[in-house]
Amino acid sequence: MAQRSQAVFSPAPRWWAAAALNLAVLAVGMDATILAVAVPKLAVVFHASETDLVWFSSAYLLTLAAAMLPAGLLGDRYGRKKVLLVSLGLFGAGSLGCGLATSDVAFVLARIAVAAGGSGVVVMALSTFTVLFDEAERAKAVGIWAAVNFIGVAAGPILGGWILTDYWWGWVFLINIPVAVVGLAGTVLLVPESCAQQQPGIDWAGIGLSAAGLVSLTYGFVEAGQYGWGSAVALGPIAAGLVVLFGFLRFEHGVPEPLVDMKMFASRPYTWGVLLASVGVLSMIAALFLLPQYFQGVLGLDAMGSGLRLLPLVGGLAAGAIPAEKVAKVVGAKAAVATGFVLMALGLLLGATTGLRSGTGFLTTWTVVVGLGMGVAMATAASAALSQLSEDRAGIGSAVMQAVNKTGGPFGAALVGSVLAGAYRAHLGTSVPASFSATVRASVFNGVAVAQRLGSEALLQLVRSSFVHGMDVALVVSAGLALAGAALACAFLPGVRASVEEEVQVGRFARTQEG
Repeated sequence: MAQRSQAVFSPAPRWWAAAALNLAVLAVGMDATILAVAVPKLAVVFHASETDLVWFSSAYLLTLAAAMLPAGLLGDRYGRKKVLLVSLGLFGAGSLGCGLATSDVAFVLARIAVAAGGSGVVVMALSTFTVLFDEAERAKAVGIWAAVNFIGVAAGPILGGWILTDYWWGWVFLINIPVAVVGLAGTVLLVPESCAQQQPGIDWAGIGLSAAGLVSLTYGFVEAGQYGWGSAVALGPIAAGLVVLFGFLRFEHGVPEPLVDMKMFASRPYTWGVLLASVGVLSMIAALFLLPQYFQGVLGLDAMGSGLRLLPLVGGLAAGAIPAEKVAKVVGAKAAVATGFVLMALGLLLGATTGLRSGTGFLTTWTVVVGLGMGVAMATAASAALSQLSEDRAGIGSAVMQAVNKTGGPFGAALVGSVLAGAYRAHLGTSVPASFSATVRASVFNGVAVAQRLGSEALLQLVRSSFVHGMDVALVVSAGLALAGAALACAFLPGVRASVEEEVQVGRFARTQEG
């Protein structure tokens, strides 16, 4: 049987191992957002069409969706350290391919490799925390992991903007290679090997169905963000994805060795921890999606300046996520998650009063509150879920959580984007010159460009005020999602006593399976 790392290492090496893993997670997080600031340069370098540019991003998202669950299974079966090392190597090799690509096709293929490696890194890092740390330390480790994830999201545009301003574009991707090397060294030296005691079988049909369903669903969400929820190119894949995933869940009930053991979901802390962490991502997407557009389209900042102004959000998240385990110990997981969501909702509602002349102090205040609430809610929900996983199921259990979260990202962006677009266009009214109406209504950036080309200060103010109106409406919708998360936590996340009783039952089930 694989030994838990606590029996092998003293606390200090465990935390050094966690630091190495989090560095790799940081690189994956940055890579997911750094592409956004690199797209204009890549369009010139590769003479890329709009379709090519869409696939630069979509290929990454779809590969992430497809690879999460297989990565978890492979870690449980062959060893999480082995899969982590392969994933880091693939992530580094893919990054090298991106930096040295000479065509759009080569770049897309390299992005697929980066995503496949990144999915393994994220899933194996999280599942390794389940093995490295006991319940007393795990919540703190997960809190740091959550903070690192979102630091990467904000750091990507900052780092990318700096590199693109002063250096060759390829360094945007090659910067991942030394991080991958450090991650490899840290994993080899500090991370213990672990796997399931009873090697799980490979459920090929389950892998195919889950990958097809998640890819179709994610693709539909991406298309909804681009063409709207009423578009057939969005609704078709979404419907197909839901049907396939429903079939996958039904199929797994009858498989002797399923990809996803449905008995995991008998634990309320696991099920609702996974779902509530996803609701947190949905609520948070508004700030991450809207603020860069506000900073650049309304305030006129560049990509780097926009990224820097996301730091209060990241700082608030770190301030909430890292001590979340202490909060949960005092008030319980149910109250901690609910309180975190309420804080998020308050911050988002405050943000919904943002205007054209809102000052830095106001923007800093509400983004810090949103980040603080998100940190407490997500770290506690994730820790509640992971606390229910036996070592045998750490890989696939972590993969399910990550798959739900990664699918939720495009869904949240599409939802927020559609609300923003509808309110923005409605506020523009009929005051836009007819010959430029379609262009101005497409986005705030197009509207600003048209107004500046025409030299029309009135149109410029109308475009910017319309975007701010749309952003405020979208933030209200996101606040509603956060309040729904609070209500779900109160209704379904077990209290302290219930959690303990369920842990005993899950532990009894795990021992029965091992026997």
